[in-house]
Amino acid sequence: MVVDDHPLWRDAVERDLASAGYDVVAVAGTGEQALTRAAATRPALVVLDLQIPPPSGVQVTAELLRGDPSARVLVLSASGEQADVLAAVKAGATGYLVKSASREELVEAVRRVAAGDTVFTPGLAGLVLGEFRRLAAGGPEPVSGQDEEGQDGGRPRLTERETEVLRMVAKGSSYKQIAERLVLSHRTVQNHVQNTLRKLQLHNRVELTRWAIEQGIDDAD
Repeated sequence: MVVDDHPLWRDAVERDLASAGYDVVAVAGTGEQALTRAAATRPALVVLDLQIPPPSGVQVTAELLRGDPSARVLVLSASGEQADVLAAVKAGATGYLVKSASREELVEAVRRVAAGDTVFTPGLAGLVLGEFRRLAAGGPEPVSGQDEEGQDGGRPRLTERETEVLRMVAKGSSYKQIAERLVLSHRTVQNHVQNTLRKLQLHNRVELTRWAIEQGIDDAD
């Protein structure tokens, strides 16, 4: 689904995605339309502008994912401001592109987000990771020891391979890069990520990255 309040821009994005082979099941020009049409069509991925008539793109993102945690949201916005980027990511967006991106960059971002990767306009990924580190630095310290459910310090027990994959996810590696680095198939990497999400009761790679940073997993050798 494509959500943008500018008809020419919305039509152009819809046309680009359709020509790339994607099925655009709905378009919307306001936050209210987006939520109504998403409920009716259940899109797997939403390309969304932040500055739309109410509710805002951030609110739409949170509401969409509350109703369908498996959906993906790729923000396509004219703003590259830190506050906008962080608000979108904290709401659950898995990607963020500024509108200066080319058609090829948009199509590639949609492909990667649909596959479960996190995608950001160059320069924004470091901003997001830095914010997660800042939040983690103020969080509670992990508890040592094991609880009676076999969790290490309140942390669900992950296999060595799951931890290795998680560490690379937290550092921003794509599934393809992880598969090549660990000499695994793309499907095996996806399975490890899905198993980890299930164990941690998380919904997407953004939440997974935040959890890994809070636990210090991304800093381990």
